[in-house]
Order: sequence, then C-alpha cells, then structure tokens
Amino acid sequence: MRIAITGANSSVGQAFLTNLVNQTDNTFTVNAGVRSEAAADLLPDHPSIVPYVITYGDSASLDTLLDGAACVVHLAGILIESPSSTYQTANVDATTAVVAAAQRCDLAHVILISALGANSLSTNAYYQSKGLAENAVTGSGLPADIIRTPMLLGPGTAGAKALISMAARPTVKVLGGGEHVLRPLDVDDLNQAIRQCCQRGPSQTNSYELVGPEPVSHRELIIATGQLLGQDVSVGTLPVWSAKLGATLMGIFRRGGITPAVIDVITASETIHHNADVDLGITLSPLSTTLQKLVP
Repeated sequence: MRIAITGANSSVGQAFLTNLVNQTDNTFTVNAGVRSEAAADLLPDHPSIVPYVITYGDSASLDTLLDGAACVVHLAGILIESPSSTYQTANVDATTAVVAAAQRCDLAHVILISALGANSLSTNAYYQSKGLAENAVTGSGLPADIIRTPMLLGPGTAGAKALISMAARPTVKVLGGGEHVLRPLDVDDLNQAIRQCCQRGPSQTNSYELVGPEPVSHRELIIATGQLLGQDVSVGTLPVWSAKLGATLMGIFRRGGITPAVIDVITASETIHHNADVDLGITLSPLSTTLQKLVP
C-alpha cells in the first residue's frame, strides 16, 4: 500500500517511518513529503521510503507527492509562530492545499493529525487554526480520519525535550506550578493508530480524541521523569499572569515565539469525552513505559 505523508521529517514523521522500516511485515511504501533537500537527507534510507521536496503553495509538487497514493497523512503544523510561519500559513493554508491536492488526485482517504481543543470558533488563535484545518478536511467531501492528540512523548518530540530539560535540574519553576492535568500519548501509539487508519480506510469522516491511559499533573510528570534520571526535582511556581505579561511585552518587539495564546495552550488541562484507543484498534502504552523510552 502506498501512502503519502507531509511533515515526514517531524518527530512524529521520523518515528512513523522508523517504525515502518523496522517491521519485518511492512506492506507500506511511503511518499515522504518535506520542505527541503536538507530535510530529505534526514529521512531513513530505505527502499520503501521515497523523499519528495514539496511547497504548499505549489500545487504541482503536492500532486507529485500524492501521485499513486491510496491516502495522505497530514502531519505538518506548528504551535509556535515565527516571522516566516504563522498559524494561517502553517496550519490552515497548508492543510487546505493538501486537501485540494487530494481532491485533484482522487485520493480515497485523508488522515489529519490535529490537537485537543481544536475549534474554529475559539478565541485562542492556535485552537482556532486547528479547527479551521479540520473544517477544510470535513468540508472536502473526501473520507477522512481526524485524530486529536495531547502532549506527545517520544524520543525527539518537543514535549519530551522540554520534559527532560526540566527533569534534569534540581529545581525548576513551571507555569502555574504544573497543576494542570496532562494525558501524555506515546508517539508510537499514535503511529500505531495512523497505520490502522491507513489500512482500514473509512467510508466517511471520523473524528477521534486519542490520549494516553493515565492522567497526571505536569508537576508529577516532571518529578517522575526526574526520578528516572536520578534527580530529585523541586518544582516551583511561575505565575501564569506574569508569563503572559512578559510574552505580551516581547510581542511588541518581535513576531511569533511564546505568546499568551501559546501559554494558554501549554497550561490547559487535557480533557476528553471519550478515548478512542479501542475505536482505533490499538493498545495504549503505560506512562511508565513511555517515560523509560526518554531516558538515556
């Protein structure tokens, strides 16, 4: 089965590709979309992975990526804006371009990796952009699977890097004292869900919320990770209001970076109505197993 992936050089994309090439019964061939030749060079070197350099504003490059594929997995997106990449361009416009290419190429299936809290009517710019991206998929008329995810943990993920950095210190201050509740998802579990979606293919559009099996406060997560690193971490409090004030003032001088909207996202408790692990046919990894993968 041939599938196309955008954001193939992301931590999720790299984990997905590495997992595929390590399987002895791999039946996938992957058109792996990246934004540059340098990113293409970072992909696993394997006969079943074919790199493609794409530009979301160039429909021909997207059509080439999708040519011959049964489905497309759209992984690309951002949480933190930069002068060259905004929520509109990276989350909304890129998704709209991929969907349009899927329509032109008559693909049978679109898989979108979204985020908990996505809502096109949200006053939070990030959540709004993810909701608009979902709308582009649901309004396309193409069968689709939309998977909303929480904090993702796995070697190389942004969440894991931040967690290890904090857990390796004897003392650390975190926003709100880290009292917000997280449901960290093992990136390997997400990739298992993506494979399941690719293999079965929907006849309609389905939306899922997929989170890890155990709720844990951010504070508890840092302490538990510190213990695995042999570090007894003392977690202090950085007031959310002061962080927002600082982000607002910094926003006067530069575009992007940490903003009040980002702070709201990273301090939100991750809650769901129904966990879709059974619906997606996967078995979730215990949090202890996931954390062990992060420790050298």
